[in-house]
Amino acid sequence: MHRQPKYVVALAFAIGLLFAACTSEQAADTLDVTLERQIARVAPTGSLEDFRVPHHEDLANIPAGIGNPLTPEKVELGKMLFYETALGRDAVHESGMMTFSCASCHVPSAGFMPGAIQGIADGAQGFGFNGESRQMRPDYSEDQIDAQGARPLSMIGTAYVTNSMWAGRFGARFNNEGTEHLWGVFDHATAINHTGLDGLEAQNIEGTIVHRMRVDDYILDTLGYRALFDRAFYDWPENARYGREAMSFALSAYIRTIMPYEAPFQRWLRGETDAMTKQQKLGALVFFGDGGCYRCHNSPALNGNTFHAIGVNDLCDVGGLATGLNDERNLGRGGFTRRQEDMFAFKVPQLYNLKDSPFYFHGSSHYDLRDVVAYFNAGIPENPRVPPENISRFFHPLNLTEQQMEDLTEFLKHGLYDPNLERFVPESVLSGNCFPNNDPISRAQLGCD
Repeated sequence: MHRQPKYVVALAFAIGLLFAACTSEQAADTLDVTLERQIARVAPTGSLEDFRVPHHEDLANIPAGIGNPLTPEKVELGKMLFYETALGRDAVHESGMMTFSCASCHVPSAGFMPGAIQGIADGAQGFGFNGESRQMRPDYSEDQIDAQGARPLSMIGTAYVTNSMWAGRFGARFNNEGTEHLWGVFDHATAINHTGLDGLEAQNIEGTIVHRMRVDDYILDTLGYRALFDRAFYDWPENARYGREAMSFALSAYIRTIMPYEAPFQRWLRGETDAMTKQQKLGALVFFGDGGCYRCHNSPALNGNTFHAIGVNDLCDVGGLATGLNDERNLGRGGFTRRQEDMFAFKVPQLYNLKDSPFYFHGSSHYDLRDVVAYFNAGIPENPRVPPENISRFFHPLNLTEQQMEDLTEFLKHGLYDPNLERFVPESVLSGNCFPNNDPISRAQLGCD
């Protein structure tokens, strides 16, 4: 019997191991290749780049508002102002003075959303662990609190929002071209659109008024913010350098940098194939495939600049304060445009870090992401006040399997989760106040006392 030399046997064994390893690697790569191809197939320009967000310090590649180029100095000032409770100097009652900030309703640990069903700035107290314990103060009446009639949108990925708010009321360009005759008519705040500014910058000018905040000599000189304004707006005339427009531009610059860069899906898009689990990749396939989610959530931050009626309940249906059945904000885009076809249609929100604040849709009507997926899969409106003819053509039964829904939920919950949003939070603000809230109850709960 002829025997093979030992080196031939060893070589054959090595080749076998290499083949097995390659086969295993190819099997693992198949899902990544399939997902890459599927995303490219539905991407607006046919590239994975369409869904990648820049690093928050890569200012040159972050969309800026018209007339508001991004600079490190503006971003740093805006970062301080966003959390500065001392700005709350126009509170209704003395007890509310300097107790709230932008972050009262956009809590970083809650995905830059409220930790409760509704955002309340002036007129509320308490924080809890994640903002879930914020409630109306006993010395305020319901008509005195600064409460939003629809759930505040997340600040994540706002740089990709062309017209801000659920109804897209703010901003002179994009969706609001052709609505000039409405600016300042039914909603006086929208007169700011005549300045030609984009959504975020326009909204924040009006927002600082609505939310009872201002910059004055106390803020500038006693607390020391004048130097920060001088650095950020050195080329502005002195009589404009410290006003609401400068305040808005700084806030907007900071907000535009809030990017979910460290989320597993973003890392996977940059080539880290192990950043997502197999189930998250399968869920992404559903998102960009059978689920059709990409049809509306099509920006790098997975928000969208279109408006859709999907028939969910309103904030008044779940116990929201300072709102009701006749609240114009329940009408969505139609409340701004007055067009029948826009009634009950709301802007497509971003999808990162949703699991941090378990309240979903403009009316906080659902409390679980799996339930949200099931609602879209069923395609049956829950709000009887929304006429069938207004329901979006994209809202219909999806016929996903139970496993597809589980996979999609996992992708939304963990594949789109940036674990380090605290990088957008300053260590302290110049006032030394507690933030995001500075009322006695919040200070105790936040460990500031």
